[in-house]
Formats: sequence, C-alpha cells, structure tokens
Amino acid sequence: MAARFKYIIIGRGMMGAAAARHLSQWTDGAALIGPPEPEDRLGHDGVFASHYDEARITRTFDGDLAWGTFAARSLDRYAAIEEESGIRFYTEAGCLFAGPEPKRPTDYLRRALDVSDTLGLEVEEIAPSDLQSRFPQFSFAPHLAGFYEHRRAGHINPRALIKAQAKLAAGNGATLIDATVTSVRDAGSHVEVICGDEIHTAEKVLVAAGAFTNFNGLLPRPVDMRVAPRTVVFYELGDREAAIFGSMPSTIVFGETDEDHVYILPPVGYPDGRTYLKLGGDTESRSFERLEDIVSWFHSEGDSVEREKLAAIAEKLMPALAGRPVTSAPCVASFTPSSHPYIGYTQSRRIAVLTGGNFVAAKSSDELGRLGAVLLRDGEIPESDFGSRLAPAFR
Repeated sequence: MAARFKYIIIGRGMMGAAAARHLSQWTDGAALIGPPEPEDRLGHDGVFASHYDEARITRTFDGDLAWGTFAARSLDRYAAIEEESGIRFYTEAGCLFAGPEPKRPTDYLRRALDVSDTLGLEVEEIAPSDLQSRFPQFSFAPHLAGFYEHRRAGHINPRALIKAQAKLAAGNGATLIDATVTSVRDAGSHVEVICGDEIHTAEKVLVAAGAFTNFNGLLPRPVDMRVAPRTVVFYELGDREAAIFGSMPSTIVFGETDEDHVYILPPVGYPDGRTYLKLGGDTESRSFERLEDIVSWFHSEGDSVEREKLAAIAEKLMPALAGRPVTSAPCVASFTPSSHPYIGYTQSRRIAVLTGGNFVAAKSSDELGRLGAVLLRDGEIPESDFGSRLAPAFR
C-alpha cells in the first residue's frame, strides 16, 4: 500500500523525531518513517541506532558556540515537551567538567568559558583544591579544576524523548510508519521512498538516518562523514554504590590525552530492573565503510580492550565501583570534517539530509530537528541559525 505525503522524514531517532514534531506543528501531510527498536538485538539484521539507551548527558557548556546554542535552545523546550506529551525524559542532575585549568585561548575549556559568557550561562569554576571535597564520589587528580553547570544540565532518556516527540507529532496529524527504507529516488515531480514492497511519495524528503545515512541508497551521493565504533561500559550498582553515587552530576573528565577523556552518567534505572552507572570514552581505532560491518558491530558487546581500559579509568576515578559487575555495549558516532552537523540539500532540491551528530548531538537534538524542519518548509536555514556552517559536504 502506498501513500502520498507533503513531507517525509526518514529516521525515527532523536533528530528525525524532533523534525517530525516541529514540522507537524506548521503543516499537514508529514510522515515519519523508521523501524522500532529490535526486540532481539543479536538476531536483528536490519538498521540499528545508538539511542537504544536510558541516559545521555545534556548540557550547554561547550567549546563551540553553535553546539552551545543548539543545546540551549533544546533545553528551553524540554519542559513544554514533557508537559504536552506526559512523558518525562529530563533529569536536572547538573553537569561537571573536570580538567586542567585552561592556559591557552584555544583550549577547549577556555573556549567553553567564552561561549558561556556569550550565552549567559551559570557555570561555577571550582579550584583544584576544592574539587575533591565538593564531589567526594570521585578521586580526582590534584591538578584538575572543576567547571560546574548545576542548572539546565544533567541527563535525558533518549528512548523517552523520542517517544514524546513521536507522540506529539502524531497528535499534530503526522503519520508514523514502522518500516525500514530501502531506497529513495527523485522522480522529478516528487520523491519516491521505497520500504520493501511499499512506495510512499512526497514533495520533499529529509534523511535523518544517523550512522546509516550513507547506506540503502537514501542519498543521491554519500555525505563526507566518518562512522566510528564506540564502546560503553555499565557498572551494576548495589544499594551501597547507589547511595554513594546517587547525588553525582553528569560528569566529563579530561585526561592527559584525548583518548583518556571519559564521560560518566549518574546511576539510572534500566528496563531490566537494575541500576547502572554508565561510562564511555573517546577512543577511535577504526571506521566503518560497509553496512554489514556496522550491523556486525551492533551484534557485539563492544571492544573488550576498550572495556578493560574504561573499567580501569572508572575504578581509579571512582574507587567505590571496584568489584561491581561490569558489562559493555556497542555504540557508534558519526563525525563530519567541520565538526558541525549537516543540515542541507543534496544534489536534489527535493532530498535533504540531517546527520553528523559528532558524538554531542543528543543534547541538541530538538533544535537540530527544528532546523531540519525549517529547511524543508523554507528551503534554507538562516545565518542566525548558523546556516552556512551546516552545509553538507559530499564524497
């Protein structure tokens, strides 16, 4: 069965669902297409997504003005989305950066402080001598200072946020289609979106397929984007550890090198009824160029070497975790050469793309979705929204 729409968004992830909600507020005839989360990850051979999780850090403190702005605008709308959908997804736990005091204007933390001044953020600077006593859950190196965003920061539940966005989009009249798109074709007067035996048509299409953007013939030409595997580690907490870490903020710790940086989520309850503290890093050992390699990665438990490295860092930073059960899981990150997301048209003026999260898009997903919706509706993104910085590059 085929259906005709004005706009189709491909990809029911955090950015795609947000685009559908915003677009459905402005116009009729929008559709959001994407498969649900697979019930059996190991037996699933289709596309995956990295939002199959219960926690992502949200913050505005950022070394890039565009990313800080996208995050601030998204945070501005959290309360309304929660109220209108009846779905809670945001926990204001605060966010702490721990790192060497910046000495050069180009240092990330120095740039983040400058962005904070521009955006008027409330960021408390904590001297190395005071950091340990303020956050006794941690065992910080003595030279690390703190940069603490105690309001409008913490973590979001990506599954719940997507559910809220989709619920509101459907309530505004958008059509939700549980399907995997197998190809997209500009037919001249319209775009054909093929989902197996079904063909849906639209005046314009927005491809927001994350790490799978360059596969299944979704774009006329692939975007210039690198897809890299990441491993995340989960510590299962008992009552003692839950009490110790229960009041901690979301935390990002800068190590001696980029590969030693880690991000840490506070204790969060998961669908299996257990409470986990999650930790991830910045290590990148390879990139994916083939669809089957990404699918194979999502069938794994992540990289065992990276898991051991993250566990060692975790137990040095948080000694109370020692001896707790540790598991790991796969994740992927999509990186653009500009370090900014891609939001723009392809070689076809009927097919646009929204992708390139650069491992920081979860906190900004609602605003990135809004900009994707603006692109479909208006044909361009204004410079007040960093339009020229978001132009996609192609291979």
